[in-house]
Amino acid sequence: AADKINLIPQDFFAELCEQIIQHLNHKIPGVDTTELCQRIQTTGIKIQIADLAKIANVVSFLFSTAARSSLSVEELMATLGSLLPKHALQVIRHLWNEQGKTISLSEDAGSMATMGQLVDMKWKLGVAMSSDTCRSLKYPYVTVALTVADPAGQITDRAFEMTVPQFKNFFRQFKEMAAVLETV
Repeated sequence: AADKINLIPQDFFAELCEQIIQHLNHKIPGVDTTELCQRIQTTGIKIQIADLAKIANVVSFLFSTAARSSLSVEELMATLGSLLPKHALQVIRHLWNEQGKTISLSEDAGSMATMGQLVDMKWKLGVAMSSDTCRSLKYPYVTVALTVADPAGQITDRAFEMTVPQFKNFFRQFKEMAAVLETV
């Protein structure tokens, strides 16, 4: 990951680190590496989303481990030594000095983090009018788009379609969950 960090300009690396700290502090559900990667690529830098996600995982591990160990800035810098590029070390030093003590690693958040987190859910109703094999379908369906932050904080989008009976079952299960939550 260290060689890929060389590709990222200091301002983008700082933004990535900021998002990671916000995620570790449970202020945002995850790090949107897809959006950040697209912005980096518009500057002409060739980096893949998978590489940026690996960098985010390494930095997240670094910050969470340093927070768990209650490392000072000097201890963190001594541990890192010359493992990372100079511009990355400068960013990490600055952010750890400013925000290192704010990182909270509570046990409650840890159990939730193993499952991931729903960030957003969108749906739409559609009707398939025809296909190449059938002239008149008039088949209704529901498309659901989920934005999910995985346990590592990476944000991904997933979409799926359901028939109306499948959607009714889906809705019924949500109503059951809501009823159970009302009793808690």
